[in-house]
Amino acid sequence: MPIPSDYVIDRAIGHGASATVFRAHRRDDPALPVALKVLDDEHHHGVPLDRLQREFDTAHRLAHEHIISMYECGSDWLAMQLVDGGTVRRLPDTASALAAMTQIADALDYTHRLGIVHCDVKPTNILAHQDFCARGVVLVDFGVSHIVAHDVGHRAEHVESSLPYTAPELLRGYQPTAATDLYALACTAIELLIGTTPFVASTATRLAQAQLYDPVPSFSRHIDALPRAFDSIMTKALAKDPDNRYPTCTEFITAVTHVLLDGR
Repeated sequence: MPIPSDYVIDRAIGHGASATVFRAHRRDDPALPVALKVLDDEHHHGVPLDRLQREFDTAHRLAHEHIISMYECGSDWLAMQLVDGGTVRRLPDTASALAAMTQIADALDYTHRLGIVHCDVKPTNILAHQDFCARGVVLVDFGVSHIVAHDVGHRAEHVESSLPYTAPELLRGYQPTAATDLYALACTAIELLIGTTPFVASTATRLAQAQLYDPVPSFSRHIDALPRAFDSIMTKALAKDPDNRYPTCTEFITAVTHVLLDGR
């Protein structure tokens, strides 16, 4: 894979389905490390290339401390902020997880006010700074994001997302909205708080059916530390009809925080 000549590679730090991410720095600025994402040789065309360009174009127009900062983009690579503390799954306790979710809720509400839906909110797309207490977490990977104004009056032919976090309306072929991200944030919060996503199945087909038709589990019946109010909040956040969910991500996370921390 060709590395842009303006950059020096320090080491590889991750590899996805179509690209490798390196810790790197510009030759003319060795003091500023960046994350350099480079498409693999076999993915220099089609969907991976489109996703890379969308990832850069969407995030580059956003300015929020908990959204990844984009620096520059080439034909098959992009340079972005280096976030060096692993995914949000590494956070040690409920208070930290809720603090992280509060930051991501604010970031999502910000993107929604600008008419952008992330469409792939999940733990692996939330990175923590090493100094989490001071800098918190960052939302990454806008490669499948949607700009709502572009989608008015159209049905979604194919919206990519991760099935354990996918809202029912996407599975039904409707365009994503802010409520779609809220659903995924609720699935993410549940995973961070209790160790599993709300719906689990042995096959993708059964998991899709659960997202579409199964009632939200009663978490408090199985985990003594959870109050029954937690179930009510998640039932609203995971409503099959997006119009019945919380109006903002922040309102949802505030309610969860209140029953798990403030209400103790």
